[in-house]
Amino acid sequence: MQRRARLRPRLRLPAWTSTLTWKATVFITLMCCGLAALLGCLVHGAMTRQTVGTAREKALTKLERTVQAYETGARLPRGEGIDPAGLPPGLHALALDGKRGTAVGSYRGRPVMWAAAPAEDGTALAVSVDFRGAERTIANLDRAILGSSGLAIAVTLLIGAVGVTRITRRLHVTAQVARRISAGDLDARVGDKARTKDEVAAVSRALDTMASTLQRKLEAEQRFTADVAHELRTPLTGLNAAAELLPPGRPAELVRDRVQAMRSLTEDLLEISRLDTRSERVELDSHDLADLAARTIRASGTDTALTVLASPRVETDRRRLERILGNLVANAHSHGAAPVTVTVDGPTVTVTDAGPGYPEYLIEAGPQRFRTEGTGKGHGLGLTIAVGQARVLGATLAFRNRTEGGAEARVTLPEPAAPAATAPPPDRDGTPTPGSYARRGR
Repeated sequence: MQRRARLRPRLRLPAWTSTLTWKATVFITLMCCGLAALLGCLVHGAMTRQTVGTAREKALTKLERTVQAYETGARLPRGEGIDPAGLPPGLHALALDGKRGTAVGSYRGRPVMWAAAPAEDGTALAVSVDFRGAERTIANLDRAILGSSGLAIAVTLLIGAVGVTRITRRLHVTAQVARRISAGDLDARVGDKARTKDEVAAVSRALDTMASTLQRKLEAEQRFTADVAHELRTPLTGLNAAAELLPPGRPAELVRDRVQAMRSLTEDLLEISRLDTRSERVELDSHDLADLAARTIRASGTDTALTVLASPRVETDRRRLERILGNLVANAHSHGAAPVTVTVDGPTVTVTDAGPGYPEYLIEAGPQRFRTEGTGKGHGLGLTIAVGQARVLGATLAFRNRTEGGAEARVTLPEPAAPAATAPPPDRDGTPTPGSYARRGR
């Protein structure tokens, strides 16, 4: 039974019921209905007591006159007298006990207010007063209470909805600005009105202040990185020239290798600085995607296989796309394991390897500069540059670990041109060297 209860699907409310507007509307409606019901009951009770009290006084006054007439032996009016028809039993019993009283009843099919007093020989002397006017008054009052309550609830809901909508709209704007800042648009600001002093305005101003502070710090960091990298280029150029003058030998090779590594690091830092400032401009041209992938593999000098399923012509910046693919291939060989394969399938290029896969932080939050999970190889800048260049191209770069093992990086170019025929053109370049080139139809 417990397992069956756990497997039973739970009733879930629609997503819009969790919004602040819906909750505020329900709260205002319940409060208005409760308040209207309370006031309606109070007014109805007070007016009913007043109306019934007036009718009771009229009946008792008439009963007093009738008792005096009965005691003097005068003739009683019609509908008054000893034990008249329609007298409520409870009121009759009260009169037999020697007490006077009133009760609402009916006489010949119409509502009346009865008043009775004790008479001789165990009888009751009773009179009646027309109660139809009092009933109409109470009914009209109830209709007025219902109408005014409905109108008051509608007006309150309208005013409340307008007020809540204004608040939620400002909250939505604040959330949108926060998402833009998270996406890298550090110039985004809420700009809430200065005269507004409520809590939403306080949150908006705090977000704007945080964004301004963050922007200043990031710009200072970018300037520092760019200045350091730029200043390092001059001494590194001289150091490289001096290394070329060293006599041949193992020490000279080590010096040249370290100088080249420092030059590559400096160039990467400069490129990251330019990407961070978002000052890059693309130079679009039409290219065959498989040709670009083959050119990248040949330039990498690695044993990388190329598989072409469908190769369209794409409008892209060749230098930036080759930079992305080159960094992905280099990362696959440095941190993964053979075989490394580049697959072209329409506007999508996939780079896979058979290594241990990407670390969890990279899959969840993307690559981070100077973080390589203790591998000791590289500086964590290659994938960072690839992501930045993909953003400039308007492409998407996704990382994941394959179920069969290994890492996979997938580059999807935006708005590809109409795909060309999948058969290889006669002037296609041959197998890239080094590496392998396997092409087959879809």
